[in-house]
Amino acid sequence: MKSFLACAGFGLLSLAGPHALAQTHATAYPVTPAPGLYQAFGEQAGLRSLMDDFVQRLAADPRIGAKFRDTNLASLAGQLTLQVCQLSGGPCVYKGPDMKDAHANMDVRRADFHALVEALQRSMDARGIPFTRQNQLLALLAPMHRDVVNTH
Repeated sequence: MKSFLACAGFGLLSLAGPHALAQTHATAYPVTPAPGLYQAFGEQAGLRSLMDDFVQRLAADPRIGAKFRDTNLASLAGQLTLQVCQLSGGPCVYKGPDMKDAHANMDVRRADFHALVEALQRSMDARGIPFTRQNQLLALLAPMHRDVVNTH
């Protein structure tokens, strides 16, 4: 059930190769973060720790790890940290690519998307982030799904 809820409410981010980290404008996703969400994730340091763990899990995942073979994982974790920091109500400003442009030539399938969601859930579980807060973050990321998945 937890995985289903998260998959239904999540659309992330950067199944990104190195070309997707170029500085461009970020698409605005009109969702307001829950009060205290940024703090619940440990502010910027907590988000960085989460994203470091997350990108390692992505790279190690047998289903989608190959998509990250040529990716600078530290840079990706940094970009994701800024993006999630901004989305969660933190003081960061994400200046990376919008999700549609970042994923345009990546052949991202729904199965890839679901594997990514599962990796993020495992990272949040490993950090002891309450399920309610996980869902609040996933709800912020959900509008990105339509820009990330581009192959059926």
